[in-house]
Amino acid sequence: MKRLDIRARMLMAALLPLALIGTMLSVWMLISRFDDLQTAYEQRNRLVARQIEMASEFGLFSGNQPLLQALAVGALQESDVRWVAIIDARGHILASAGDQQLAPTTDLRPVTSTGTLPSQTVDWIRQPVFSSQTTLDDLFDDVAATTPVRRTALGQITLSFSRQTLNGRKFNLLMGGGLIGILALLFGLALALFLSRSVSRPVARISHLVELIGQGEFGVVQSLRAQLESTDPLYSLQERIHQMAEQLQRAQDDLQRQVALATQQLSQKKDEAEAANLAKTRFLAAASHDLRQPTHALGLFVSRLAQLPHDAQTGQLIDHLQMSVLALQNLLDGLLDISRLEARSVQVNEGPFSVASLFGQLTQDVKDAAASKGLALHIRPTSAWALSDATLVYRILLNLVNNAVRYTQQGRVLVVARLRPSRRQVQIQVWDTGVGIAPEHQQAVFGEFYQVPNAARDRIKGMGLGLSIVRRTADLLRLSVQLKSRPGVGTCVTLTLPLVEASFAASSQGAADDGIGAELGGVNVLVIEDDALVRQALTSVLQGWDMQVAQASGLTQARQHLARGFVPQVIISDYQLEEGANGVQAIKALRSDSQTEIPACLISGDTQPNLAQQARQAGLSLLQKPVRPAKLRSLLRRLVNQELAKQ
Repeated sequence: MKRLDIRARMLMAALLPLALIGTMLSVWMLISRFDDLQTAYEQRNRLVARQIEMASEFGLFSGNQPLLQALAVGALQESDVRWVAIIDARGHILASAGDQQLAPTTDLRPVTSTGTLPSQTVDWIRQPVFSSQTTLDDLFDDVAATTPVRRTALGQITLSFSRQTLNGRKFNLLMGGGLIGILALLFGLALALFLSRSVSRPVARISHLVELIGQGEFGVVQSLRAQLESTDPLYSLQERIHQMAEQLQRAQDDLQRQVALATQQLSQKKDEAEAANLAKTRFLAAASHDLRQPTHALGLFVSRLAQLPHDAQTGQLIDHLQMSVLALQNLLDGLLDISRLEARSVQVNEGPFSVASLFGQLTQDVKDAAASKGLALHIRPTSAWALSDATLVYRILLNLVNNAVRYTQQGRVLVVARLRPSRRQVQIQVWDTGVGIAPEHQQAVFGEFYQVPNAARDRIKGMGLGLSIVRRTADLLRLSVQLKSRPGVGTCVTLTLPLVEASFAASSQGAADDGIGAELGGVNVLVIEDDALVRQALTSVLQGWDMQVAQASGLTQARQHLARGFVPQVIISDYQLEEGANGVQAIKALRSDSQTEIPACLISGDTQPNLAQQARQAGLSLLQKPVRPAKLRSLLRRLVNQELAKQ
């Protein structure tokens, strides 16, 4: 319901009492006047009947019908009289005049009676006629002893009167009263409009002022101040409002100056922060390759050193060295993943994939780490297929399983896929029997560099980036990650993926059996690496796996090996090479020269966002430096297996 404004309310306040009082007075006056008219009408009727009754006494007594008829005709001349009848004592009509249809029924009772004809605007009256008696007495008789004389009924007079004139007068009176009432209301309305306008206009001006102040139109408010009149009934209030507006304007101007100054300072700080972040990004991009190269070589040399014969004390030193190198590699991998996710340079390639293929790759990459700690690694087989980016999902699972192995001292690590067909979901769960996480820390562990205060969590066990990468990657893929844990019992992390029908599956048996069937011993591998130290370390590791290695610093040396008759079964190439060519171009050229689709992979320390896309378009697997030997060996086995499957 629409609310009335102040002017309408003032009009109602002025008009309603006036209208109510005027209506009540008019009704009271009309009712009073109607009663007066009705009383006068009835008295006149009785008076006319009485006069005819007195005049007709002699005619009834003498039976003089002409006289009675003359009386009837004369009575009809009175206004409102419509029927006159003179009836004798036996009920015979001796004289009548007027409309006989308006005559009431005959009733000879010697009493005066009145009534109304049904469905007629006609009233009737019966007036009995009695004989007059004159009492004769002696002058000296006792008055008290006079005996009353009984009067004899001679007949009756019947008259019918029309109410038409009475009703007309009432109608005229009603119209006049209504007209006077309407005129009074109109006068009251005009007066109320005048009075309300004289009050509502100042109120409306005040309301407009407040609205302008609320909109910040202080200039308009100031211009309206000159229009104030001292005769205004609300002049003082409006003057106070203008003073308040001036104070508000000064306060607003001061606040705007402060905001402008703060905005300028924030803009400068923002520019400085962006410049610092850009400098950091440029530094990391420039230093990443050079930092990863020696770390990559160090990892390969340590791996090769572990393969050589050594005594127990040397073996213990090598184990510590491997743990330190592994921690450094994990830190570099985590920082790389975090920087990519922050820069939103990770490309999502969604498609159906076999969960079993990820489990097979996961087994090869984690089994050595689990075995070195004496943990039982159980990855249950599954036939489920999911819809997402297989590469990014594998990174999530690898981080989760590495975390489980890292923080579990004894017991087992279980990876299982549970189907939820009703929800069209597959839930991949990673269970461990590790130290567990208290409820108050279960959300914080997904933050960067956060580690639960625990004596077991030393730096060799990471920097607290694993679960942060998991959360960010899951958010990128719009997947759900849930963590449940009990201190001293263990932890379960659940990754929920969309489930797809098995009809998407091709032959996934080979993917699930990576690393089974083909051994690397005797396999010819061509290594293309421009860094001599890294090339020497990689060659040493590959030779430790009994592979036949040919090494080159660029495309020219690689072609020379092919020209001398070396037939590579696998090509491992760095991305940045000598002579201006990159690894993708070198592999394409060698495949073209040999007219064979040689299995190949890229190893690079570059963090360019488009590098992964280039490798994917060329059909090459990409490993980021530093590369763990176990991961490299797993990839080489898979490439060899795929080539054997084609044959």
